[in-house]
Formats: sequence, C-alpha cells, structure tokens
Amino acid sequence: MVPALTGPSWQPPYSLDVHPNPYLVIAFAAAAITLGGLGLLTALTLTRPPKLPHPPTATPPTAAPDTPATPTTTPPPTGPDHTTSPQPTPTQPDEPQPPAPGAAGPLTDMTGTDVPQPPAPGTAGPGTDTTGTNAPRGALSGKLWRLPNARLLVLIGCAAAAILAFLPPSGSGDHLNYAAYGRMVTLGLSPYTHGAVDLPGDPIADVVEEPWREEPSVYGPVATAVQAVASWIGGDSLRLTIFVLALFNAAAFIATGLLIDRFTRDDPTRRLRAALLWTANPLLLYQLVAGMHVDTLAIACMVAALLARSRPTGSGVLLGLGVAIKVNAGLVALGPAWELRRRPARLALMAACALAVVVIGYAIVGPEAIAPMTRTSKSISHASFWKLVQGWLQSIVGTGSAYRGEIQIGSLLVLALLAWFLLRLASRSRQPGLPPAPTPSNEATPLPSNGPGHHTTSTTSYRAASEPSSATSSAVTHLPAGGPGNATSSGVSHHSTSRVSDAPWSGPSNDAGSGTSNDAGRGPSTDPGTRTSTDPGSGTSNDAKGGTSNGAGRWSNRWTALHGNGGLEAPVVAAGLMVAYVFATPYILPWYDGLALGLLALVAASAVDRFVVAHLLVLSLAYLPARVNGQPEDLDWLREVVRPQLAWVLLALTVALALWAWRTARRERLPSVSAQARRVAG
Repeated sequence: MVPALTGPSWQPPYSLDVHPNPYLVIAFAAAAITLGGLGLLTALTLTRPPKLPHPPTATPPTAAPDTPATPTTTPPPTGPDHTTSPQPTPTQPDEPQPPAPGAAGPLTDMTGTDVPQPPAPGTAGPGTDTTGTNAPRGALSGKLWRLPNARLLVLIGCAAAAILAFLPPSGSGDHLNYAAYGRMVTLGLSPYTHGAVDLPGDPIADVVEEPWREEPSVYGPVATAVQAVASWIGGDSLRLTIFVLALFNAAAFIATGLLIDRFTRDDPTRRLRAALLWTANPLLLYQLVAGMHVDTLAIACMVAALLARSRPTGSGVLLGLGVAIKVNAGLVALGPAWELRRRPARLALMAACALAVVVIGYAIVGPEAIAPMTRTSKSISHASFWKLVQGWLQSIVGTGSAYRGEIQIGSLLVLALLAWFLLRLASRSRQPGLPPAPTPSNEATPLPSNGPGHHTTSTTSYRAASEPSSATSSAVTHLPAGGPGNATSSGVSHHSTSRVSDAPWSGPSNDAGSGTSNDAGRGPSTDPGTRTSTDPGSGTSNDAKGGTSNGAGRWSNRWTALHGNGGLEAPVVAAGLMVAYVFATPYILPWYDGLALGLLALVAASAVDRFVVAHLLVLSLAYLPARVNGQPEDLDWLREVVRPQLAWVLLALTVALALWAWRTARRERLPSVSAQARRVAG
C-alpha cells in the first residue's frame, strides 16, 4: 500500500517503520473503503429533501369587474431583522391558488421531489426548521440532526487533508513518477521524451515502479512545472520531494473545499451536501490526498474557473491552467462555452485567455509533449467494462487485434448518449421561469408562503442575499386572479418574480457566480401602467416600460454576466459532461471521479450524486491497491479475479444511470414558457 521512500528519516513525510501482514493491510483497507463509501451514500440519502404533496390545481374564482376588492390587512412574518409595516391586500378567495409561473412556490429537485423555497435572510416563516430550510418541522430536520454541522465537516476534512500531507502517499505509485519527471527537468532532460530508465543510478528515478519506468510524462506543462519546483527543493531526497508535492496537493484540495463551501454557504442543506461530496468525502480523501494525484490541482483550477466566470479573463486563465495540468479536464470548458454561446465577445475573450495559457505552456515544453497523451488516450484500464467488450470482440472476431480504435469510437458514442440523457433531464426539469436581474435597490423577493393564495414579498437590498443582518421591510401581497405580474386593485404593485429552480443541476442563487441562469439581460418586469418604485434614496426605479435608471443597469449587466442568457448554466453542462465521461471512458481510475464530484457539489442534489459515489466505491475496491510492485504472489487474485469481475458492476451502474436519466426525463415534461404565458393570460 505504501511505497518506501528514501532520504533522511527526520524529513517529512513521517511513518512508523512497521511491516504488518499483507492480508491484514488489504482487509483493513477494504473495510475502510467499504464503510466509508456506504456511510457517504447513507449521509447523502439523509440530506435529500422530503417529498411533499403537490399543491392543489383548482382555479381561483375571479371577482366581477364592477365589484371592487375589499382590502384587508395581513401581518407579515416577523424576524429579528425585519421591520414590519402592514399593507392592504385584496380579499383572499376560499380556494387555495396554485403557484403560477414566476410565483413563489414549491421547487422540484432532480429526483422529482418537491422542496419548499427557502426563506429570505432574517425571516422565519411557518414550518421553518433549524437548518434554515422551509420544510415542515420534523420532515427535513429529523434527518439532518443525525449529521454533523456542515462547517464542522469542512473543518474535519481540511484538517484530515493537512495531516495526510505529512504521511507517506499510499494506494498507488504515481507520486514516484511525479518526482522522477521533476528530477528530469532539473537535470536538463525532457520528461516527455525520457523515462525513469534513462536515469540509471539516480536516487529519485530508481524508485519508479514497473510498468512506468520507460513511460514518459502524460501530464501538462503546468503539472511538470510543479513537479520541477518540488524536485528543485527536495534535491536528492525523495522524502522531501514527495513532501513538497504533497503540500501542493493538500493545499489544492483544501482550497477547492473552501471555494465550494463559500459558494453554498447561504443554503445549509446544500452546504452540508457539498461538504459530503468533497471536503469530508472519505473516498476522495483516500484517493486524491492520501494517493497524492495531480488531478487535485486540475480540479481546483476548474472549480475556481466556474465560480469566477463573471470575469472572463480570470476564468479563461484558470481554464487554461487546468487543461495545462491534465488535458481531460478541458471537458469542463464546454460548460462556460455553452453558457456564453449567445455572447460571442465574452466567449471569445474567455477562450482566447484559456488558449493562450495552454499554447504558451506547450510552446515552452515543446510539441513532443503531445505524443504521450495521444498514445495513452487509446489505453483500456482493467476495471473498465470496455475490457469486457475487448474480450468479447477477440473471442468473436479474433485475437489478432486489440480493437482499440473500435472501442474508442464506441466510448465516444456512449459518452455522447449519457451526456444527452443527463442534459436533457436537466433541461426538462428546470423551471421555465428564470430569476430577474436584481438591482442594488430594495426590491421584492419571494418569501415563505403564509397561507393559501398568499405569498410574502420583502423589500430587501441585493446585498441582503448574502448578509442576513441587512435591514428589511416586508409586505404581504395577494396573488391576483390573473396571475403574477398584475397590479392589485388595492394599488399594491407586484413584480413578476420568477422563482429560482432547485431542479436538476441548478445551483445556489445568492452567491456570485452561481449556476442560476437569467433571460437575456432582462430586468424586473412590470405590467403596463404599473410603476414599481424602491425605497427612498435607492436611486433606482422601474417605469412602465421596464426601464431602469441610475445604477440598476450596472447590476443587471453584472447579473447577466454571471448567469448567461438563459438555458443550462455552465456548472450544469460541465457536471453532466464530466459524469458522462467518467462512466464512458475506456481508461478509468478511481481518482478520475474527483472532478465529477467537485462539479456536482456546485449544482443541485440528485440521484447522480449517489451514482458517482457508487462508481468511485467500486473503482476504489477494484484498485486495491493500484500498484504492481511489492504485492505478494498469493494476492494476485485481487488483480486477476476481483478487478475484472467488478467491471460488470461498473457496466451495470452505467446502464442504470442511462435508464434512470431517460425515464426521469420522460416524467419531466414541463410546458414551454410561451404555453405558460398563454395559460396565465387566459
């Protein structure tokens, strides 16, 4: 499990000089991986939103044209940060009204369950539980109380990653390859044209294990630069070189966890789920941190790029760095490309920055760095279900070929099919109504329902989305019979406020760079003749034409820059493509799933979480350990029997994911925006 490291014993990483029985080591490792994976699946199941009944669909009666509505006064919900002021509202009908498109109402997640809309900062509506969600008391909190606080999980995960940096890497021998590639750079050799075998007698290169001694580097120039820095610091000490690499790796893992935690901090449930998927994920801690794989650096760049896409230059540079670390991470770049497809100028700027970083990096190391990557792209790992396909082809057609080309084409077809299923599901499950661009003024924001036919609006500033201490003033407005967007007869105006979808893949809405999309730059909509004014001194008002004065246009442009022009958001597309990739690629190793899990932490909860965790669990057991040297001969059955058999499990998971995505999408047939508009108008 742990390759020996040469160098002074006082240098980190540190370990006990003990040699337990190999059977005992494998048994403990298998038990830890199995318990960690099953515990993670259980925790993700407990964080699922409760399934609530659909709202009634009765059509509310309309008042006669000559009968004015009788104004009533309904007190708004109170909270420590609210200043209440009763407002007149129309008479409430006897029948409860269903939430119309754009109105506050239950949200639907990827599993088809209804989850309530979270309250605005500082509010505590009826049924609000201690987790901050608007679930009925006891429905969701009854599950979450069994799990630690999200912040505690993040701290535990970060501490575990920091401690693992001081322990020898285990589970594979890739870190020895990294040290050898960095050593070659410091000695003036190219790691893309030489292998460890070309440095006989070198204290670093001699420890590289079979079958990698003759293999050149398949990693990008940025990864090679990090390896060279570690070799320059470590010198002839393998221990110190590995320790420096471990520090880089642990720092990237912790930084990614903190970024994801900051992105989801406004929603306690999502924050807890994100911590489980990444920072406190025992399987990722074992594979990425304890195994010390360079994939961690690429994941950190890609997650940061998605969260920084409001700044196309910075996001493009981060995308380029991720590709220049490991080329398969470039699939993530298709997410921002899709989101910006109708904004060619921003797309061109982001693509130019990413391409510049990649081109400069490969120009420094030379074009010979491309050949090893193309050769490796045709490999087939032993636990992949494509190994089964290769065996079938050889038994039916003949053994004269490895059929790598045919398998490569087949894997691309499977990838495209899975990606289409997942993104089709995400597109159908997403609510047609999109959130309007916020303004720096105090504007109406949906709050928890206060009863049938009612929803609460709060005049709160844009900053209040992330600052619960912001002062707010509430007003309860009755939904008119004609649907949202119509002014009430009492003179209280109403925004056509679209709800933020918690459907498949949609991300938190309050944070900068979140995955919530927006129609092409539209601002808060009003009906003709309705003027929505803000609090005095806000400097922003919307007239009958929907115009915005003073500083509101700047905020609207920023919102559009963050969330695109509608459609699927960048994290959604990137997550869907990466999940399809790890399930379809012929060459798959456990730590490849790390990028998929990092992206899933940015989108809404779904059954895809559990599919990917199960995929990682099976791969972790298949590659136990993921090295050849130092294994007793009587344990060869792990590699020759168990690993091929687990390929059947991966095949079953792939088929199950495809069927689930297809069947769930068939149930998610939402009407189009135009159809909903006609229904509301009628």
